[in-house]
Amino acid sequence: MSIRILPDFLVNQIAAGEVVEKPSSVVKELIENALDAGADQIVIDAIDGGRTLISVIDNGSGMSKEDLANCIMRHATSKLPNDDLLNINFMGFRGEALPSIASVSDMLIDTCNEQDKHGWCLNANTGEIKPSDWEKGTRIKVSNLFAKTPARLKFLHSDKAEMLGIVETVKRLAVGHPDVGFVLNNKWFFPKNQNLIERIVSIMGADVHDKMLNVDSVSSSSDMHLYGFISHPTLRRASSVDQYLFINGRMVKDKVLVSALRAAYMDVMHAREFPLCALYLDLPPEYVDVNVSPAKTEVHFLEPTHVRAFIIKTLRDVLSKTLQQTNNIIMPNITHSFNNKSDSIKSVMQPWLYNHNLNQTESCPTFVAEPVSSRNCCIEQNDDTEKNIITNETFDLPLGRVIGQLNNKYILAESKNGLVIIDQHAAHERITYEKIRLHEIKIQPLLSPMVVHLREEDVSAVLEISNELKESGLCLDAFGNNAIAIFEKPADWDLNWETCLHDIADEVRVYGHSSRLKEKLHLKLANYACHHSVRAGQKLDYEQMDALLRDIERTERGSECNHGRPVYKVISMAELDTMFERL
Repeated sequence: MSIRILPDFLVNQIAAGEVVEKPSSVVKELIENALDAGADQIVIDAIDGGRTLISVIDNGSGMSKEDLANCIMRHATSKLPNDDLLNINFMGFRGEALPSIASVSDMLIDTCNEQDKHGWCLNANTGEIKPSDWEKGTRIKVSNLFAKTPARLKFLHSDKAEMLGIVETVKRLAVGHPDVGFVLNNKWFFPKNQNLIERIVSIMGADVHDKMLNVDSVSSSSDMHLYGFISHPTLRRASSVDQYLFINGRMVKDKVLVSALRAAYMDVMHAREFPLCALYLDLPPEYVDVNVSPAKTEVHFLEPTHVRAFIIKTLRDVLSKTLQQTNNIIMPNITHSFNNKSDSIKSVMQPWLYNHNLNQTESCPTFVAEPVSSRNCCIEQNDDTEKNIITNETFDLPLGRVIGQLNNKYILAESKNGLVIIDQHAAHERITYEKIRLHEIKIQPLLSPMVVHLREEDVSAVLEISNELKESGLCLDAFGNNAIAIFEKPADWDLNWETCLHDIADEVRVYGHSSRLKEKLHLKLANYACHHSVRAGQKLDYEQMDALLRDIERTERGSECNHGRPVYKVISMAELDTMFERL
């Protein structure tokens, strides 16, 4: 069979398979063209989920007659003035979108620029250009999508499902450009020059109000700027639907950013839950390659490890500061002093709370733990004098004085701020987690190195992050071209190291880094903290409850457990008065 050159219409239809996957892809490409044209108001209409009609109108710069003729030619673009693919400052640049859309639909373009006295209309089917009464900007009408390629119609979902995809695309672009106004089907309105947090609330829902944390940080080398908003750990979703990520204003689905976000929330949110965010990373165009896929939603970083480390540090700093501020709302003086009696109470409580020897646990890495006293903490419940001393002296402390225990699950306390309700298990879980997290991991040298056989490329990938692995207690080196020798490992860790190193190698090849070992460490610590903490349903005496409150006051991130659940809630006197109609 001889080799032949494919006709242009077939080339464009093949390209359309990459650029125009579904109606929302058309909407995305047309809106990005409008943004590149400087539009600050964009109106979108879609009928039958975009199958029958998609119309995008913008008030951008418009096109001349000559540009209009060229715009549907393959690889024709106005966005690479210097032919430099490493310096891209536009949403589009490949010159594929309009010819691809035209090849699978009936497309009409009305446009007018400032130089022309009247507008022009292009019929993409025939290539004919006629004068038009269009006065400013551009209108593109895409009708009968995929009518020219009926096989593609079978892969579309229901009109309702495709419409949801269009709505989601418009929302994401609206979050990326709060200065631009968007109207979709006269139903979804986003005014131009909207405050970013207001736009986020309008898109993510009213429940995010006052629960988004401001992010604004520049890297130490001043080459990266990360800004936007992330959610408080108590605000999360069951999926990543409300994670909006942008690189230099471009909407992306980037694995480096997603994994960095996950790592930042690792010890304040469950792995199966997802934080909300609208994050914008600006960096020099030459540091990121956006010419990875026709859809332009994937990027490659020149230094992914550097980018990831900067994002994790920035987000962790924000979360740590916020959780500390949350503590300070009712704990204005975290370093409050205790009198002799309160100090005595704490010393009594310590052995009861931490009577498990960390050096002997079989389910957690061994830690160098501080010694604990052997004093028994139990007090007689009928010792009213002791109970009164505890409660009377602790009223002015941040979490107040203990007044009882509800259902052997919640500690009730009275403070100047009102009624404080403390989840006893969540409180002790955070205390235990923070204690063991700060201790050094005990390393177990191996008498004979453990040899793990891997592919040569996996060996190279693992060795790239050998220093990071050493920080988690794993010391290793190459053992020939196809194996890794492990010389030291975290004590009491009986992992399947072959599977673990395979997974680490896969992550390094995809992301340029791996957080697999740190995540496993976190899960072990969290599991240990959970199983070695006061349980819900466990009866506590007053002295034990008081000591637990005093410890959580001193604990970093004490307002949240390591799964992101709240440790305590405060019901103010004003709220209580409202409940009982004492207005």
